[in-house]
Amino acid sequence: MTKSSLALSNLRAVVIVIVLAFHSALAYLASAPAQQSGFEQPPYSWQAFPIVDGHRWIGFDVFCAWQDVSLMALMFFLSGLLTAGSLNRKGSRAYCSGRLTRIGIPFALVVLFLSPLSFYPAYLARTAEPSVLNYWHEWLALPFWPAGPEWFLWQLLVLNLLAGAVYAIWPACIDWFARFAAEAARKPLKYGAWFAAASVLAYAPLALGFTPWRWAAAGPFSLQLCRPLLYLVYFFGGVALGSYGIDRGLLSVDGPLVRNWRAVTAAAVTMFLVWAAFTSLTRPDWNAAPLAFRIIASLTFPLACASGGLFLIASCLRFTCSVRLATLDSLSGNAYGMYLIHYAFVVWLQYLLLPTGLNAATKFAIVLAGALSLSWSTSVVFARALAATQVFAVRRTVASAPR
Repeated sequence: MTKSSLALSNLRAVVIVIVLAFHSALAYLASAPAQQSGFEQPPYSWQAFPIVDGHRWIGFDVFCAWQDVSLMALMFFLSGLLTAGSLNRKGSRAYCSGRLTRIGIPFALVVLFLSPLSFYPAYLARTAEPSVLNYWHEWLALPFWPAGPEWFLWQLLVLNLLAGAVYAIWPACIDWFARFAAEAARKPLKYGAWFAAASVLAYAPLALGFTPWRWAAAGPFSLQLCRPLLYLVYFFGGVALGSYGIDRGLLSVDGPLVRNWRAVTAAAVTMFLVWAAFTSLTRPDWNAAPLAFRIIASLTFPLACASGGLFLIASCLRFTCSVRLATLDSLSGNAYGMYLIHYAFVVWLQYLLLPTGLNAATKFAIVLAGALSLSWSTSVVFARALAATQVFAVRRTVASAPR
């Protein structure tokens, strides 16, 4: 690997651990809503908080707020980085077909089979006399099909297919993106200003109109109404930088992002604190909060999002570009599989720890360690089994071929 490729591979490993830590902490937030009396009752807060533990710690609120601001947008950005190269190698049709296979089929399988399993503890914790049959009846009676964290996959698939459609109509778009990224490398402040402006325009009007927390769902397809356009900006921002090459420009290990990592870190902390301060003033009742507070919270969110994501990227480029560890390689290679299956382990472990008298930090550590080891090992075993199946199929084809 080149240094930038190695750093971004390590970043994938870091991101998947953060994702698991984020979900592991949700049961122990000081701000988590009170547990509902019934699984079937609106507003169905168990979708975000399947388990609400009596042991809480406000430090987890700060950690989860930081990740909620920047982590998902960063995942869309990282997904876009390799898109241009894939489109150039495969063409639009093969690329879209591959995305449907790699993202669409796992999304359908996980939503159909793992989602009911993942949310069963939420039903157990809210039902006096639970049974599998009653759970299934209540599940089918819901006005939607809960997908859990897999909402990310269908939105990513839509953006992938959109990129494929743009490339089919305008193949020269990759060259246009590359020129744009080259200009960004020469004038990073100008690029940062344009990117920040695009993020604000994509997010702020929708946040003011729908609130920052409102979700909508149709079947298994759910989305946070204020963020789809923001994710589009980040995905195609990744496509642009990937078109130019991840080993040069802004993502190079000696580029402007790494050289200014201290300033990026300071910006990330500052913007997060400003956003958090004004969001805390609007959180109890968004519509009743002063308009000025809502506007400031809506304007600072995309700025905190951008600076928080750049902080993680710059840190990995700066400190891990020469770090090659088998553990990080394995985490990076299994990140997708771990994302698909980790949530069931997280929720079940949180449920099993409910009756214990352990404090919030200890419970979190147990859930994270258990979910990390179980999802990681399961992903490794499944990947090896799939590889063995493919090898067997190839050998069988060769053996049966006419000689």
